[in-house]
Amino acid sequence: MTDTVVDADRVPELPPPPPAPPARRSPFIVHLDGDEYDAALAGLAVWVQHLLLPIYGREVTSGTPWCPRWWEHAEAIAVLHGLWLAWQELTGPGGGLSGPASWHRDHLNPVMTSLRDPAGPFAGCKTGVHRAKDGPEVEDYFAE
Repeated sequence: MTDTVVDADRVPELPPPPPAPPARRSPFIVHLDGDEYDAALAGLAVWVQHLLLPIYGREVTSGTPWCPRWWEHAEAIAVLHGLWLAWQELTGPGGGLSGPASWHRDHLNPVMTSLRDPAGPFAGCKTGVHRAKDGPEVEDYFAE
């Protein structure tokens, strides 16, 4: 058995590691502000108006309310945006053949059920009428 001696002058220099990718900001609308928020809300509004409601809107009743000004409800914006992100992922080219079925079962049905619940964010809203709601009172947190 022979010991191998490495000549330090003949060892190639390794390239430096690639730089870390820039920190990506979450695409979820609650993490956005300014122009990014406005663009995300505009895209969401197009999707809600031209795809979601024409296909999945169903009739508005007191038992299944919908607010005509849904974008004035922060909860509705958040859950609808999450629904839209899931739709893009699961119904796009990478979503696979079962992606649309998974989107319906895991995302669409639970979201629409909670949004349109009589005690949900659209409670008191009806066709042609938006009713603003006050959030719950919250006290400042102080660590003891």
